[in-house]
Amino acid sequence: MRKGSSSQLANQIIEEGSRSPADVFYAEESPPVAALAKRGLLASLDPETLKQLLPGYTAKDGTWTGISARCRVVAYNRAMVHESELPASILDIATEKWQDKLAFVPTSGAFQEQLIAITLLKGRPAALEWLKNLKKYGRIYNGNMAAMRAVENGEIATALVNNYYWFAVAKEVGDANMKSALHYMGHKDPGALITVSAAGILKVSKKQALAQKLMAFMVSGKGQEAIVRSVAEYPLRPGIVSPYAVKPFDKLDPPDVTPADLGDASDALALRREAGLA
Repeated sequence: MRKGSSSQLANQIIEEGSRSPADVFYAEESPPVAALAKRGLLASLDPETLKQLLPGYTAKDGTWTGISARCRVVAYNRAMVHESELPASILDIATEKWQDKLAFVPTSGAFQEQLIAITLLKGRPAALEWLKNLKKYGRIYNGNMAAMRAVENGEIATALVNNYYWFAVAKEVGDANMKSALHYMGHKDPGALITVSAAGILKVSKKQALAQKLMAFMVSGKGQEAIVRSVAEYPLRPGIVSPYAVKPFDKLDPPDVTPADLGDASDALALRREAGLA
């Protein structure tokens, strides 16, 4: 097993090409896996494996699949801001009203997926303007856990993160002791985007049968239960229940943007550069 950041490992596999020793690539986000599929480096997954999962969370060509899901949220400190004060749309939080009250992590893969979702839903100019305003009024953090802890500790009022970061902090101090809470945008707003961890099999793997068996296990009942016990993410196999008090998956009301729609999210870096955030 070789561990590293999803994008770095994807770039390494692309560089290795037909010489890659990789069998299965399991990434924190879907764009790095989609980048491999775009270059024809992934094998088709067993259709029976794909049938086990909720529709809409696999590649359109069947070369990769989501393994678990999470939702973009706004974490907020309950002593610094009331939930009713939070805007209805993520687009309205990058304004002067929220100056120095919003933490964000522009290098985060999930943030960049959210940026692509805004591009798909509202157009590229709107996404770029939103990014420029975030730079102007928000506060940049180097990591999502740092941003989440800053909200919990009262250093800043709100942060754009994935839902599971709140639960990671709550696991340390106890849910009842948390000073922060999560705001779920819903209403098909890009602030409620669902993203996935994803995996695929390399075409060059000499262990295709074993790789297919591993993928089948990851989406099986036992595999999905193991994943959701370890982290507050959503299972993608129907019938599996998270032990964490996450908002029900069918109540999230996310935007109509699937992981496949996000593709390799390659324009996110260009947008960050244009906004002066790269």
